[in-house]
Amino acid sequence: MTLPFRPLVCLLASASLLAGCGSVGRLKNVGKAPKMTEAGEPVAPHLEPSLGNHSVAGRAADGGDPQAEPAARGASLFRTGGGAFFRDQRASRVGDIVTIRINIADSARVDNATTRTRNGSENAGIAALLGLESQIGKVLPGNPDPGNLASTSSKSSAVGAGNTSRSEQINMTVAATVTGVLPNGNLAIRGKQEVRVNFELRELVVSGVIRPEDIARDNSIRHSQIAEARISYGGRGQLTDAQQARWGQQIYDALFPF
Repeated sequence: MTLPFRPLVCLLASASLLAGCGSVGRLKNVGKAPKMTEAGEPVAPHLEPSLGNHSVAGRAADGGDPQAEPAARGASLFRTGGGAFFRDQRASRVGDIVTIRINIADSARVDNATTRTRNGSENAGIAALLGLESQIGKVLPGNPDPGNLASTSSKSSAVGAGNTSRSEQINMTVAATVTGVLPNGNLAIRGKQEVRVNFELRELVVSGVIRPEDIARDNSIRHSQIAEARISYGGRGQLTDAQQARWGQQIYDALFPF
C-alpha cells in the first residue's frame, strides 16, 4: 500500500527539518570563511616601579599610555623621538612597528585502531526438584527436558580504525603595529597585509601578545614567540569563488537528510 502524495511530502519535509536542526550553523556560513576564535584576555600583572626597569615602570605609571609625554620644547637630539642615539630602536610603544617572521612547517599524523570481541553463553535446567520436575511437561508445551530448560548464547564484535594526516607550510613576513602596552610591559600587536593581483585578493592577518625581550636586534620576532597568536592567511576573489561549491549545492548538502 503506497502512501498518498501529500502525507509523503509532509514526511519528507519533517525529516528535512529534523536533519536541518543541526545545519543552521552551516547555513549561516554559506559563502563565508570560518571565523577565528577571539583572543583571550592576556595575563598582565602590575609591576612595581624600579630603577632597573624604568621604561616599564614609566609606562605603567602613565596608565599604560606611553604616548602621554610632554611635547618637545626644542630641537635636541636627545629628546624622545629625536635622533635617539642612545635609545633602543626596537618596538616598545603604541604605534611602533615590528616585523613578524612567519615560518610554519607543521606536520602531524595520528593512527588509531580498536578491536573488541565478546562471547557469552548460559545454560539452565532443573534435574530434580522434590519430584515436581515431572510436572513441568504438563505446564510447558513441547514436553521439555527438565535438565535443559534454557540455553542462550551471545557474541559481539567491533572493529574501528582511524587515520589523520596534516601538513602545512607558510613562509611569509609581515609588519605589525603595537596597539597596546600591557601593565607588565608586554606588547599587543596586530598586522594586516593585502595584495591584489588582477581580481584575486590575498590577505594576511596577524595578532597576539609579545615580550619586548623576544624582539631581535633587527626589530623582528618569530611567530612562535607570539602568545595568543591568531594568524589568518587566505584570499577572496574570482579564483576563490570558482573553487567553492555553489551556494545552492551547499544548502542542499546541509539540509538533505539521506
